[in-house]
Amino acid sequence: MARKKKSDQITFDDLPAALPTDQPITETIEKNYMPYVMSVIVSRAIPEIDGFKPSHRKLLYTMYKMGLLTGGRTKSANIVGQTMRLNPHGDAAIYETMVRLTRGNEALLHPFVDSKGSFGKQYSRDMAYAASRYTEAKLDPICAEIFGGIDRDAVDLVPNYDNTTTEPALLPTSFPNILVSANMGIAVGLQSQICSFNLGEVCDGTIAVLCDPALSSDELMDIIKAPDFPGGGGLIYNREQMRSLFETGRGKVTLRSRYVYDKNAGCIEIVEIPYSTSIELIFKKLTDMIKEGQLKEVTDVRDEIDLHGFKLTLDIRRGTDPDMLMAKLFKKTPLQDDFSCNFNVLIDGEPRLLGVRAIIDEWIKFRMKCVSRTLNFDLGKKCEKLHLLLGLGEILLDIDKAIKIVRETEKDSDVVPNLMAGFGIDRVQAEYIAEIKLRHLNREYILKRIKDIEQLENEIVELEDILSSKNKMKKIIIKELEQVTKKYDNGRKSEILYSVDESVEEETVEIPDYPVTLFITEHGYFKKIKTANLRMSGEQKIKEGDTLLPEIECSNKDELLFFTNQCQVYKAKVDDFADTKASVLGEYVPGKLEMAEDEQVVYTAVISDYTGYMIFVFENGKLAKVDMASYATKTNRKKLINAYSNKSPLAQAIYIKEDTELVICSSSGRMLLVNTGAILPKTTKDTQGISAIKLKKTHKVVSLHIYQEGEFEKAWRFRAKNLPAAGALPSE
Repeated sequence: MARKKKSDQITFDDLPAALPTDQPITETIEKNYMPYVMSVIVSRAIPEIDGFKPSHRKLLYTMYKMGLLTGGRTKSANIVGQTMRLNPHGDAAIYETMVRLTRGNEALLHPFVDSKGSFGKQYSRDMAYAASRYTEAKLDPICAEIFGGIDRDAVDLVPNYDNTTTEPALLPTSFPNILVSANMGIAVGLQSQICSFNLGEVCDGTIAVLCDPALSSDELMDIIKAPDFPGGGGLIYNREQMRSLFETGRGKVTLRSRYVYDKNAGCIEIVEIPYSTSIELIFKKLTDMIKEGQLKEVTDVRDEIDLHGFKLTLDIRRGTDPDMLMAKLFKKTPLQDDFSCNFNVLIDGEPRLLGVRAIIDEWIKFRMKCVSRTLNFDLGKKCEKLHLLLGLGEILLDIDKAIKIVRETEKDSDVVPNLMAGFGIDRVQAEYIAEIKLRHLNREYILKRIKDIEQLENEIVELEDILSSKNKMKKIIIKELEQVTKKYDNGRKSEILYSVDESVEEETVEIPDYPVTLFITEHGYFKKIKTANLRMSGEQKIKEGDTLLPEIECSNKDELLFFTNQCQVYKAKVDDFADTKASVLGEYVPGKLEMAEDEQVVYTAVISDYTGYMIFVFENGKLAKVDMASYATKTNRKKLINAYSNKSPLAQAIYIKEDTELVICSSSGRMLLVNTGAILPKTTKDTQGISAIKLKKTHKVVSLHIYQEGEFEKAWRFRAKNLPAAGALPSE
């Protein structure tokens, strides 16, 4: 075939242009995105009524089929490899799932995997687990309650991802594991955060609901008192929060650390921390507070975790009250933390937000189905066995006849039909008899076997009676729950704190009170010099090109509000800055307060309390009067956003303790005298204010200052009866 010439080659320009097609975004989302969303929700992130996600279920079932419920431990790598037959997401993901289920990780109240080796710790992000080739594992004994009845048709078995084997759709847990095991999952647009409850309390509460379906949430709360966490610690009890958790499935619980004071060593030993935090977060917060001088009572912090368990030690100064110190730390550090709850659970493949009471009701329905299926399975097996024994009983009437039929039958395929015809039995019974060994075709053997007929008939009647009565099935579930409580309940780990003195005042370090003078520059450098030392000070040193703003006399106990060009205000105390002298540049405020790279201070207010007003005048001629109380916060927040309006560039800001007269200056040279008493204050920090001065299109406000008596020869010229006003030009 002849080659094409270069001139004959097809170029992109020769191809027909693609015709644009309209595709509604709702159709795209429905076809492409929604299947992914539902897959994540149903098949990955949200636990089902048995308390497991698919990844947990696949791992535990694999271990069960490997015989690890009763046998010895095996290498974790072996378990991971076998699990990949059910879970194709990769060995790393499977091993991470396994780690959290182990006894060594301490993430669950009742672990499902008995482990040997290093599996990290739930309370530490940095304590890594060893590789799967080094660790060993088997199923914990409590898994017998998880898999009971799984081989007796208790739950559906579904094909795995490549149809080579089957796996359970759910595990037939004999107790409400969904409430006993903590679980967290983030799907697409949906999150599940389930805290753990005490096993004994959950079983007792479920028994109470089984006995009295009309049991109220308040009555259930007296049995299942509060969540219980593997890490222990204290749980601050709030009845209303618990009611929300039991009725709606949403709420939070407040956890705090448990500590021991060693008087002889002069240290506090923190031995349990909230489940929702880690030792690294606590350690960093404590060390930061020590560096910033906010924790002068503590001289050292040490991580003393060892083989005996968790311990964080704080060396404290002599004379420090440990309880007062811990009250301070509970307020300012993750030593006290909230665990937010969001009980989203999959029920029949549909995500639902359920309270504790509703979860128990759904679990009872699920368990009733499991028990019913198990009983039906047992009933079927017993009926099959009875049917075979009844056929064997017919042989007892004439054993010689049976032997004669078998001996005289010429073809093997005719043995079963001839037995059926000779004794009036069906094919199943005839097959069973034909398979009996010759040595067993004696009277004694057959009599022993058919003795079980009466017992089987009684058992069948009993099973049918139970299956026809919901109350009798409930009694079976109650008996199982009682046995689980007796075997595995180890008491509460998290202590319930019914009465906590939240009003305990933290021990505050007294700030020395003495007069100081503040020097602030346009570029953001700050100096604090004792007023008494100013007489001996020389000229104030500043950076080249920088300018000193008017000095401010105040007390060392006063507070500072630094307003920035990004409409934010940073709060600090005068005492946070060290006393210095005139010969130094001072501290760079944006660096000390950790401002953004391009953020600069535009005004500094020095206050002794949150009284008075902040006045903001903007280039567009508007003036805002904000009550200073709007900047006060109950917590010690260091930064507030939306400190003033960003609708127009800020021309000037001024703090006034009481109403006074201010002079607004425009770029046209006009000045306006405004009395702030005529302006209503606002509590909204970023208010735009009112129009104060009239401006032409090419002009803007350039400054604002407090009026000094005698500043204008004819002050009445600059005052206005109504705002906005144009102001006046000063006379020559």
